[in-house]
Amino acid sequence: MSYARDALWESGHDESVEVNQRALIDKVLARYSGEFTVFRELLQNSADAASRNVEIHFETKDYLDHKAQDDASAEWRLPNLKNTHVHQWTFRNDGNIFREEDWSRLKKIAEGNPDEEKIGAFGVGFYSLFSVTEEPFVTSGGRWMGFYWKDKKDQLFARRGNLPEGARMDGWTTFAMPLREPMTMPPPFEFVRFLTSSITFVAHLTQVSVLLDGHLLAKIRREHGTPKILPLRPALKAESPHRSMRARSMEITPLFIKAEVMRGVYATNTTKQRRKSIEKTITKPSTSSGFFSSLFSSLAGQARSPTPQPQIDTAEAQRLEIAKREEEHKKLSQMTERNVALAVFSIDIDVSLDDRMRKELLRATKKSPPNKTRLELIFTGKEQYDASMKEDEQELDRTGSIFQGLRADIEGVGQARIFIGHTTGQTTGLGGHLSGRFIPTVERESVDLVDPSVKVWNEELLSMGGYLARSAYEVEMENIRSAWNTTSDEDKDTRLSLRARALHAMKFFTFYTSTPSPRVSERLEESFFLCAGTSTRGFAFLGASTPAPFPIISTSGVKDAHEVRMPNETFTAFLRRLPVVPDELAIGAQKMIAELRSRGMIQDIVWSDVINELKSRPLTESELVACLKWWIGVWKDGSGAAQLHGVRAELIDAAILITGGGVAEEKAIPLSTIRTFINTRGLGALILADGPLPPHLLPISVSQQFDPHNLASAMLWKELSILEWLEHLLSDEVASTHADFDPTKSAPFAERLLTILSRAWPSLSKDAQERIVGLLRPKECVPTSKGMKQAEQAYFETAHVFSDLPLVLLPSGAPVKGQLEKVLQALGVRRHVDLQIIFNRMIKTGDWSTSELVKYLVGVQSTLSSEELQRLSLTAAFPKEGQSDVKDNGKITRYKASDLYEPVDSMRKLGLPVLDWGIRTKWRGNSDEARFLYKLGLRRYPDLDKILSLASGVDEAVRPLALAYFLDNLSTKYIDYSPTKFAHIAFIPSIKGGQSYLGKPNEIFLNPVWASLGFGIIDTSKVPRDAMTKLQIREHPPSQMFVRLLQTSPPTDEKTAQTWFEALAGRVSEFSAVELKLLSGTPFVPITSVGHGDNPSVRLLQPTQCYFKNQSSAQVHSKLFTFVDFGPGNLFLGACGTKHEPSVEEIAKILLDDPRRFFELANGRDNYLSELLNIAVNRRLISPGTITRMKRAPILLASRRIKRSRTEKKGSLDEFDEEDDWDLEYDLMRPSSVAVVDDTNAYQLFGEVIFSAPQEDRLEEFYLELGSVRLSSLVKEKYRTSTEARGDRRAKEIRSLILERLPLFLHEHPHARTKVPFSWLNNDSNFVVKTYGKITVIKTLSFGQINASKNHDASAVATQEGRGPIQLWLAGNDTIDLYEVSTSMCRLLFHSPKPSDALLFMTILSTDLKSLRRRGYNVDRILRKQKAEREAAEATAREKAKQTALVSHQKAPQVVEPTMPVTNPEIGQLPESSSKDTLPPISTAIQPTLPANQGLIDKPISRSFMDSWRQKLTGQRHQSEGHASLPSANQDLRPNIPSASRPRSPLSAVTPWSAIAANIDTAIRACKEEKGEMLQNRAQMQMVKEALNEGYCDISGRAGDLTLIGEYMGGVKVYLTQDVPDPSSVLQKKRDALARFIHISRNLVQVYGLPSSSVHIFLDVTGDLIAFNRNASLFLNLRFFETWHDAEVSNGDLFKAYVSWYFTLAHEIAHNLVQPHNSEHEFYFSSICEAYMPALTRLLMTSQS
Repeated sequence: MSYARDALWESGHDESVEVNQRALIDKVLARYSGEFTVFRELLQNSADAASRNVEIHFETKDYLDHKAQDDASAEWRLPNLKNTHVHQWTFRNDGNIFREEDWSRLKKIAEGNPDEEKIGAFGVGFYSLFSVTEEPFVTSGGRWMGFYWKDKKDQLFARRGNLPEGARMDGWTTFAMPLREPMTMPPPFEFVRFLTSSITFVAHLTQVSVLLDGHLLAKIRREHGTPKILPLRPALKAESPHRSMRARSMEITPLFIKAEVMRGVYATNTTKQRRKSIEKTITKPSTSSGFFSSLFSSLAGQARSPTPQPQIDTAEAQRLEIAKREEEHKKLSQMTERNVALAVFSIDIDVSLDDRMRKELLRATKKSPPNKTRLELIFTGKEQYDASMKEDEQELDRTGSIFQGLRADIEGVGQARIFIGHTTGQTTGLGGHLSGRFIPTVERESVDLVDPSVKVWNEELLSMGGYLARSAYEVEMENIRSAWNTTSDEDKDTRLSLRARALHAMKFFTFYTSTPSPRVSERLEESFFLCAGTSTRGFAFLGASTPAPFPIISTSGVKDAHEVRMPNETFTAFLRRLPVVPDELAIGAQKMIAELRSRGMIQDIVWSDVINELKSRPLTESELVACLKWWIGVWKDGSGAAQLHGVRAELIDAAILITGGGVAEEKAIPLSTIRTFINTRGLGALILADGPLPPHLLPISVSQQFDPHNLASAMLWKELSILEWLEHLLSDEVASTHADFDPTKSAPFAERLLTILSRAWPSLSKDAQERIVGLLRPKECVPTSKGMKQAEQAYFETAHVFSDLPLVLLPSGAPVKGQLEKVLQALGVRRHVDLQIIFNRMIKTGDWSTSELVKYLVGVQSTLSSEELQRLSLTAAFPKEGQSDVKDNGKITRYKASDLYEPVDSMRKLGLPVLDWGIRTKWRGNSDEARFLYKLGLRRYPDLDKILSLASGVDEAVRPLALAYFLDNLSTKYIDYSPTKFAHIAFIPSIKGGQSYLGKPNEIFLNPVWASLGFGIIDTSKVPRDAMTKLQIREHPPSQMFVRLLQTSPPTDEKTAQTWFEALAGRVSEFSAVELKLLSGTPFVPITSVGHGDNPSVRLLQPTQCYFKNQSSAQVHSKLFTFVDFGPGNLFLGACGTKHEPSVEEIAKILLDDPRRFFELANGRDNYLSELLNIAVNRRLISPGTITRMKRAPILLASRRIKRSRTEKKGSLDEFDEEDDWDLEYDLMRPSSVAVVDDTNAYQLFGEVIFSAPQEDRLEEFYLELGSVRLSSLVKEKYRTSTEARGDRRAKEIRSLILERLPLFLHEHPHARTKVPFSWLNNDSNFVVKTYGKITVIKTLSFGQINASKNHDASAVATQEGRGPIQLWLAGNDTIDLYEVSTSMCRLLFHSPKPSDALLFMTILSTDLKSLRRRGYNVDRILRKQKAEREAAEATAREKAKQTALVSHQKAPQVVEPTMPVTNPEIGQLPESSSKDTLPPISTAIQPTLPANQGLIDKPISRSFMDSWRQKLTGQRHQSEGHASLPSANQDLRPNIPSASRPRSPLSAVTPWSAIAANIDTAIRACKEEKGEMLQNRAQMQMVKEALNEGYCDISGRAGDLTLIGEYMGGVKVYLTQDVPDPSSVLQKKRDALARFIHISRNLVQVYGLPSSSVHIFLDVTGDLIAFNRNASLFLNLRFFETWHDAEVSNGDLFKAYVSWYFTLAHEIAHNLVQPHNSEHEFYFSSICEAYMPALTRLLMTSQS
């Protein structure tokens, strides 16, 4: 490829690339978005030319014309600054005149100035002039160059020449720009402000003048002061991150800018704030065209309407107006002078770049990078800034300062810019302008941070800018530090101004986001902070590290940031010496402070700050209060709780409190000596503050300012308790020094102390009270009538029994009552005389009776202590009534009060000991005396144990009284009675076995029915009816008693058992599952049997060994199992395990025990086969062990054909007879000895030598599972043929017929996949048909000991060797039997062909296409193919018509119009049949037949028929079960094929209707209830393609897992799929629809006679499943009922719902007989529908009526 390109290149020619220069320049200029771009570029060129002076002229056309005149010296009036259009801009500078290379470079686009000292870099700046002019004109040094667009098109040309001699030596370079279109000059004020900013950093330039038509508008001068060399900051890193730049030196230079500006310029400021009103002084438009007159004209529009003036002379008014204008013109023409002083910090930088970097920069900028460069930063100090702000207020019309662009941008509004010789659009983000040799973008609006190499250069230079800013900041802060150190604390104004100066510096160096590139400010800020490096110096708290020093103003002057803390009002009150950030700084410089905090340079006040100051000086009370408040807050916050305990210890050790007013009174209290404080909000308020206090107490003036809880938790100080104060007060030290406060010596103080204690007493703990009592009880501190006494020696005034007692008497005369009385009582002051003394003086003398003694005790009971009352209750002081026992000393016996009962008649009748109250005073139970005795223990009534012991005692007179008393007071006095608790006491009158006795509560019952079972019942004649409930006697025995009774004493005869079981039937729900299981294995069912000699005998059986009698029990099972009937008692036996019929497992086990006896008891073959069929249908319910036994046992009924004798009559044939000449003999065989007939032909040959299984699908499948073998597997075939008849046309036609009809057959094939695909068979080499003269088939049977062989001639056989081609051999000597063709082919097409397969294939082969189409087969494809072949043949025939005579032919008959819709209506005729070489007539000898007797229709019934019948009833087409969508147009086009499941012999008899009815009855009876709560999805059958395509029901339960959620309306189980949302609320939400659906289904269940529990409801969310049959349990989908029928049913129309779900149930019931969807299932479905149609008709008639 490379060689070809080189060769092509050599053969080519060159052409120039044309550039549209106008478009190029326009695109370049489009990037210049800033204002004043032309002047910015020209100022840059002036700086590069070392210009010192620049003049900018704006000239109108009139003025240009005026200058061109000979007399141009006349005065020219200043035009309107705002709206006068100028026609030319002229820019002049006095710099170096153009050199030749300059002229050459001027006309080259994009060729920058290669001089590294020059600012110009890209060579496109000059072309900015084309933004305003088409033909710029340049003069310099006596030469000129003009630019023009040749032919006014897109190519730019330049023309140059020499100036006249007189104009060559002026030394100025001029750029004349005739404007493309006249325009107003740039806004004068903004333009002058732009120039003021631009002149700041432009090299060499010192003066810029602006003129309009020769009038000076502004002159700006710049002067530099004397530079001051500053040392580089030693702590700052003076090099860039990549070390390509390093600061060599730093200096600060004063910069003075002076601006002379015409006053009228200020008036043009478009951003100024205009005065609110200007008086209008002009009544008529002026004819003057001057600027100022027009200015005032424009302003006049904003004034009010002029006030009407008196009429004056018009000429005079005009004269005055002109004079006024002239005055204003003169005033605004005056020049104003403004000055500004700035400080410029600058650093000289050495540049060190590697060669690669230099090359890249040269490539990017067209010039080599400099080896040295300079970076400058304008810093506006606080004074200059304030002066500038003040100047703004003084300017005309508040326009603002002309130097506003130079003012510090401390608010971050984006005024500070990057200067690259002149200003750019890039802001710095800090407060001042930054100038340096940055490399800009082409349009010079921003710094280039895109180009990789340029980006490195600019970022390095920006890093040096950050270093410069940091250095300037530190210089300013150092100056502030020096000034601060010369002041004192009293010089507050100076320090305040220094803080303001520092605030200004911090705001100046605060970084905001720069624009348009935020990376500029980010880089500057990053270098500003990081150039100082880091410090490893440890911080005081937790060992934190701090960054390098950063000077900042604080309350203590300029400090390093790590020494300054953020202000916190919490610490202000007690940390006086700690330097913190001043409030004005924290508020005014929030962004900088936040940045410093984020970088860890300033931190909050920490613990070490606090502890250092506390150690340095003592605290006053107010400072200590503030300190403690802070600490309590820290403690409550809980931060660092693990460390707070140690921190608190440091705080307590460091703090010292100073108290007292003067020096002499000052007292230092270390905080470590404080342990307690007084809680003035609690009991502490009672403590006498004027008395002696403990030395460890916190001063009250401090503690009263805190919540006591906080002091206790945060400082671990305890509240000074009354007890501690009392202990201090009673100490020897206080007693010796403060006699006035000694309670043993001063009665008034004793009263005062007792009063304090009485106030505190209720709040004191019991322990504190006891300790106070312990302190005061030994002290003589109680004032009495007999002097100061100990408390135990004093008495209250109530103790008036004796007159010589010392009674309490207070000095103040105050009464002793309330809490004071309680305190004195606690101290031991006595209220009464000791009881023992009273007993000694009065009771023993016998002077007092019981009533009198009790009356005294009641009077003094309030003074008795609990110990005295306890002692009194234990004292035997009371006699009992009617006692006759007297002691030897003549005194009566006395008892404790608790040993006696109150003296009332009810207690006397019960024979209980009562109190002897005497006869003088009547006993009253509600008196104070009685209540006092009750308190001492006097009994009011006998307790529960006592009364029941009396009721069950031997005293027959007391027993009924005790029982009556117990019953009367059971709900009031004996509520704790429980029959369980007193189950051991026999006190209830009862009857058992007709005898009365006292029964125990848990052994007797209320219901008399239990007497027959031997239980005791309550005696209703002795116990009132209402008392039975009170006694809590159970109505029925518990289930445990019944179980024990049946285990130990079962009924002895059936009559007794029936009585028992009927009684127990009502209690079934009370039995637990464990008990029912126990009873199921307990033999308690009596069975009477007749033994020898007709003597009946009774034997006991377990409930599980019995079965309930019913209609079937009189048949086979009655001889094998025990059937019972106990009437209503059957319910109890059913709960115990008795079943209605034996289970399949049980029947199988009985069968295995003795098969032949089972056969005899079954009365022969039919019933035995019914039992086998029942076992087969329900074989999944049989355990694997039993199945294993069945595989080895001779239990299977098999038949063998035998020749019938000639004398026997033909006619009485049963279902196993297949030919008139044969009989069947039966025997019970092992499964391995039985063959399943799957080859009818082989059976006809070998039926007399083998035993075969009954020809019934379910039995055959059952036999095979047990181990029987298929007959086809036992028979081997060999073929013997004669000579092949080659070229036989029949072979070709048969092959074509098979290949033509085989797709139809495979489409209808219902059960298995083919061995080979049809595409393989359609290959000529894979399917070969041959014709032989004769074919003999040799079949050999080998089965165990049986070996047999038979030969017969065949008309067709099919064979295949290995994986070779399938060969079909035809016999030429015989008519072709299509049944033999079908049978032979099916044997090779399928692994396990069914007999019905051959019948179906034969039918398709032998039936003409029109009939097949009428039966629903899609034969259109075949007909279309034949039509095409016929048309091709006719075309060929017409071609040969000219040469050959036409063969006569018959007109093909027209196809009869089909009765069903046909896909292709264009089919016309059937193929013609030739008169020669046709196939022999196809035999129809072997044709399947259907049962056609007793109500069955006389032709096969297909789903199409039933669906059409259903459509006639309901008016709607039936949905196929399992498919939720409407049927397709051709869904009912089903083949009308025979529905028999196996072939019959040609002379087979019609199946009796009784056999069909028996099968239907079996299907009905097989329906059962689903027991599981979770139905797992399991596919038990292989789906056929018809079912998949046409939406049949899924009998394998593919609805997904179903979960039982409950039962509804009498036990109908409802299931949900797992995707149904909120299953818990389904029954509630769908309550009405469920009720209607269950109503429909229940009536249909009655129609079919199904068990009511066999039909279930389920609900899903999606899918096409309408219903399904799972193990004979039927499931109906509520979702389809709601969609199709619920609306009609709710309106009372049940007809369609009945019909639809009638057929659905019939379909599912048929699955009990046939599992797959095939013709046999269709047959039984139709039969079931027909059998129960009368019942449905009656239901429909009832619903309509």
